[in-house]
Amino acid sequence: MAKKVLIIDDDFDLVEAMRSTLEAAGYEVIDAQDGDKGLEKIRAETPDLVILDVMMSSMDEGFHVAYKIREDNAIKDTPIVMLTAVGNQTGFQFDPGKDADFLPVDAFLEKPVNPKNLVDVVHQHIKA
Repeated sequence: MAKKVLIIDDDFDLVEAMRSTLEAAGYEVIDAQDGDKGLEKIRAETPDLVILDVMMSSMDEGFHVAYKIREDNAIKDTPIVMLTAVGNQTGFQFDPGKDADFLPVDAFLEKPVNPKNLVDVVHQHIKA
């Protein structure tokens, strides 16, 4: 059975591009366009990994979703790959090693994401 990846992002074109890339690599892909729908899908679909945008309905919605995932015992161990343009727009760079207390995610990817890098990071963080 294919491993399931949930993409939470409000950019339809980017979601479809990532879907094509990940499905070609053998993953099942589901999506949600905002944090609330994403949290519902995490609980209902139990994905093996979440790709989470930062800036959706607010500049920091993805941060709040990440906190809610980590606070929920049923889903707290789900790997989170944060996909963001925050670094390009603000100059701020995240480092999971240094920023884990501030933002408990497993990896960061900058938009636009390289398809090979996307697959590599998903493969690295998904539970076998």
